[in-house]
Amino acid sequence: MIDREVNMHSRREAIAAKVVGRGRELDLVLAAVSAGRDILLEGPPGTGKSTLLRAITANWGVPFVLVEGNAELTAARLVGHHNPARVLKEDYSSDNFVAGPLLEAMTGGGFLYIEEFNRAPEDTVNVLLAAMAERQIAVPRVGVITAKETFRVVASMNPYDSVGTARISDSVYDRWCRLSVGYQDAAEEEAIVATRTGCTDTALISDAVAITRSTRNHKELRRGSSVRGAIDITAIAAELAGFGAEGGEGHRHRVLDAAMLALSARISLDEASDRTPEDVIKDIWERHFF
Repeated sequence: MIDREVNMHSRREAIAAKVVGRGRELDLVLAAVSAGRDILLEGPPGTGKSTLLRAITANWGVPFVLVEGNAELTAARLVGHHNPARVLKEDYSSDNFVAGPLLEAMTGGGFLYIEEFNRAPEDTVNVLLAAMAERQIAVPRVGVITAKETFRVVASMNPYDSVGTARISDSVYDRWCRLSVGYQDAAEEEAIVATRTGCTDTALISDAVAITRSTRNHKELRRGSSVRGAIDITAIAAELAGFGAEGGEGHRHRVLDAAMLALSARISLDEASDRTPEDVIKDIWERHFF
């Protein structure tokens, strides 16, 4: 028993070394998947959900199979299909079957990660739920596919985005463990930016993170930017530094130009606002620096 606890602790620490912060979320997700449960992660994009899962699957040595939930994710695309050219030449057989992401994850004992789960068609969700419940699936002209023990289904969805999404029924929620994932604090986001960009300019990183975080509570914005905005601001401004003057006014204007590029597509204006994304970004920039 003690050896098992030591092994679990060492695995947890090895996974944590690959993730910035997220200690509580790591413990909860790791506990759920270790207990054989499937999990639904709810939260805005850019909050480290896939990073956390990739760290776990890498430590376990199992595949990480990523699919995007949308109207094109039909049940056939999720499960797989027979190769039409080979079927015409030969016949329907298991050798002519091209496995989809669900079967890839099941046979490999990996994690099937479905982003934007609430955008997937109802038929696709029903097929997925059946595989989750039985841990196997019957494929016509192929046979019954049984999942390996480490197979898990993890889905994510943004509860703040209602465009093109479907309401998740209570019966679907009943199949999952659910974890709400929010934005990290400023210090952790600065550490993420430094890690992802390799930038050593702490002032630039601090400015990029502060401006990005300000988009999340601006009164004229319906949606703010994730930490990816700060990562891009830092990377772009660092490149601009090689083109212009150093320090002072030059630094501030590089941050503004980088923010215009990095944030304008990542923010969404409130319907009542008559301003442009660039107007709001400049307003945030002025408030930060002046």
